[in-house]
Amino acid sequence: MRVQEKLGAMYEVLNAYFGDLHWWPGETPFEITVGAILTQNTNWKNVETAIGKLKEAGLLDPLKLRDTEDSLVAGLIRSSGYYNLKTKRLKAFLNFLHSEYAGDLDAMFNEELWTIRGKLLGVKGIGGETADSILLYGGGKPAFVVDAYTRRVLERHDLITPDWSYQEIQSLFMDRLPHDTLLYNQYHALLVQVGKQFCKKKPLCSGCPLEKGLAT
Repeated sequence: MRVQEKLGAMYEVLNAYFGDLHWWPGETPFEITVGAILTQNTNWKNVETAIGKLKEAGLLDPLKLRDTEDSLVAGLIRSSGYYNLKTKRLKAFLNFLHSEYAGDLDAMFNEELWTIRGKLLGVKGIGGETADSILLYGGGKPAFVVDAYTRRVLERHDLITPDWSYQEIQSLFMDRLPHDTLLYNQYHALLVQVGKQFCKKKPLCSGCPLEKGLAT
């Protein structure tokens, strides 16, 4: 089975098994953007708690959050872990948004995909996965998100090797699939779900939809 066929088959099998996963949680593009930064090195439940605290404080606004004392922000996002570091990363992004787009998130998302992606990668603390999560889920841009689950599933199905870079894995998808936001959204969510449920560090291959679905 060729790579393009295998990627297509993987999507069809997982989509049939899990259905529409409606990923990523968040009420506004800014909330999603904040969540993408806070979710680094933690689980989503901890991020939800932190976002809830920011909401209660009325700080899910780019200008208000930027002008709030670091110590107060850190206390509110404590549940997300590494809260002092993540406060600095949030502030770095907010200062970037202010200097480049006068604090207007819509203006940022109106930029061409690769232009804004390059700018985001220049913000301290924002790497490829965070930048692409912001762009795909917050901005509706067709940027495929690669995470640890993606890498693990692809390695175990012989689509990549451990030395592949983030960019190489992203290109594997984007060079072979339509540049479609909804497709990328659902595909990434499916890989996360199969990674959590079956393709764990110690794999549970028995019962995994990919066990028979990708048999060649």
